[in-house]
Amino acid sequence: MKHLIILGDGMADWKVESLGNKTLLQYAETPYIDALARMGRCGMLQTVPEGFHPGSEVANSAILGYDQSKVYEGRGPLEAASIGVELSEGDMAIRCNLICIEGDHIKNHSAGHLTTEEADQLIKFLQEKLGNDKVHFHTGIQYRHLLVIKGGDKRIDCTPPHDVPGQPWRPLLVKPQVKEAQPTAELINSLIVKSQELLKNHPLNIQRIKDGKDPANSIWPWAGGYRPDMTPLTTTYPAIRRGAVITAVDLLRGIGKLAGLRSIEVEGATGLYNTNYEGKAQAAIDALKTDDFVYLHIEASDEAGHDGNLELKLKTIEYLDQRAVKPIFEAIYGKLEGFNPEHPVSSVGEDVAIAILPDHPTPVAHRTHTNEPVPFLIYKPGILPDSVQTLDEDACLLGSYGLLKRDEFMKALMSD
Repeated sequence: MKHLIILGDGMADWKVESLGNKTLLQYAETPYIDALARMGRCGMLQTVPEGFHPGSEVANSAILGYDQSKVYEGRGPLEAASIGVELSEGDMAIRCNLICIEGDHIKNHSAGHLTTEEADQLIKFLQEKLGNDKVHFHTGIQYRHLLVIKGGDKRIDCTPPHDVPGQPWRPLLVKPQVKEAQPTAELINSLIVKSQELLKNHPLNIQRIKDGKDPANSIWPWAGGYRPDMTPLTTTYPAIRRGAVITAVDLLRGIGKLAGLRSIEVEGATGLYNTNYEGKAQAAIDALKTDDFVYLHIEASDEAGHDGNLELKLKTIEYLDQRAVKPIFEAIYGKLEGFNPEHPVSSVGEDVAIAILPDHPTPVAHRTHTNEPVPFLIYKPGILPDSVQTLDEDACLLGSYGLLKRDEFMKALMSD
């Protein structure tokens, strides 16, 4: 049996009064997702272990069954793996956002979602002006980039910029956790201040302001660490001989690479609401013909949650259902009408187990990640359905899987 995880980043949410006190998953029209919930079994998954920040690097690697107490090193090393930056002993890789500062406050964590092509100009400019034998900036995707500090000390407190929109930036500068990390904290804070002086007059930002767009006028490093030691999924789960990850986000590509999965790039995949849903769905369909395991990650709902955009987040959830789940299901098993879940006929050579879930909530009212358990469904041919009818935060509380933790989700999915 082959296995497919469809991950709607940040889909889970809180109840919203204007939606009749329903969550977005309850309110959205998701006929294909809900059909899979009815045919399969459901539950709740604690993706963020106690003591860890509810970041996507924690949640997604935990979904894949990795013990965070053994592998967690922050986002930076994962994104280094994604873009092919080899880390030497003592190299600290740290995520480096390009953000928008307005006055003394952080306006947003993404500089208005500037393009990768625009960002590449700025990152190369910063490397020319601030880079040296110890400090190196690397271009990633859109606003998400990488800073590598040779001999950096990861024992520092950094604030994720998406957690603090509208807050003053100076009190949020990096703080050392131990005396030995003071030089690293001072270096990063110096780079932040210098980047603001350099970027405010860059021609690209001047033009963005003229065009009514947010300037990318500061770096914001966070989530640093060293190269993690992750056992490939092919070693842990014998049923996975070859696997793939499909995503528009460097972080997920890095997790995939360290987990032993090949990365499939899709033209037009943006990580936003306008991503190429159909192209990503087709990439998953094609991958299932050759691979045993596919992790399809779609970022759009998370970004809409960070923006506090209720209408857009609802739309991204419905897009996931209609433009990704529906074509994937129909390509594998045919039309939903008349489908026999106990005796399906697969078009990819083997039966396919399908799981759908978010990695964490990103409530529109909160605009950042929270660590509540998330709802999930697992459908596989021959599974005995439970009573759950829809994939949402209330219904899945009654699912037969109950509350899963650690590697229990992956074990449930992989058990045939």
